[in-house]
Amino acid sequence: MTTFVWPHGHAAALSLSFDDARPSQLDFGAPVFDRHGYKATFYVSLSPLRLRAEEWRKAAANGHEIGNHTVYHPCTGNFAWSREHALESYTLEQMAAELDAANQQIKEIVGVEAMTFAYPCGQTFVGRGTETRSYIPLVAEKFLAGRGYLAECHNDPWMCDPANLMTIGLDNKDFEEVQGELDRALAQGQWLHMAGHDVNMGKGQVTRVETLDRILNYAREKNFWITTVAEGARYLRDKRKGLD
Repeated sequence: MTTFVWPHGHAAALSLSFDDARPSQLDFGAPVFDRHGYKATFYVSLSPLRLRAEEWRKAAANGHEIGNHTVYHPCTGNFAWSREHALESYTLEQMAAELDAANQQIKEIVGVEAMTFAYPCGQTFVGRGTETRSYIPLVAEKFLAGRGYLAECHNDPWMCDPANLMTIGLDNKDFEEVQGELDRALAQGQWLHMAGHDVNMGKGQVTRVETLDRILNYAREKNFWITTVAEGARYLRDKRKGLD
C-alpha cells in the first residue's frame, strides 16, 4: 500500500471531540479551539443542547462540527443509569428511528445536518445473546463516520472503517499522558482521535484546558492536520474512492 498523503503536506491527522453538549464545552472548550484557530467536533445530547441553543448555533456558524449522539444515549443496561434505554433491549429498527429523530432535532435546534455520529459509551451493539446485532452498518448508511471510544489503537488511513473510528479518551489526563499517542500517530502517519466530556470543570470526566492548549500547540509544531471528524472523513472518502 502506498503512503497515505494528508492535505497540505501534513504528516498525520488529529481530531478532538466532546460528548453530551455539556455547558463547560461552550464556556471553556470551544474558546480554546477558537483561540488557536482550529475547530472541534461536539456530539450533542438534546436536552442540554436546547438549554443553550443560540450559543450552539453560534458555535456551528463559527465552524465547529455538531454531531449526532442519539436521543436517549443508550448504553448497556449493566450501567444502572441506562436501564430505561439499555442497548440489550433495542432492535436495529428502534436504533435507526432514534438516529433519524436525533438528526431531525439537531437540524431544528441548531440548523445544521449532523454528518457524523458518536456511539454512546463506545458500544456498537443492540440486543443480547443470539439476537445481538451490530449497528455499525446503520451508522455507515446514515453518516460519513462513526466515532468509537476508549480504543487501544489509532486509525490507519488506508485500513480504518470510517463507521467505527478508533478513539482514545482525553479526560483527566495531563499532556504528558497523551504526548506518546501523538508521537505514535505521527510516526505512522495515522489519524488520531481523542474524545472528552466536560472541559475544565465538573466531576469525573473532565478535560483540562491546559492539556488542550498543549495538545494543539504540539500538534501544530509537529505538522498534524487538525480537523473535524466530518472533514477528515470526507478527505478519507475521496482519497480511498474505488478502494473500499
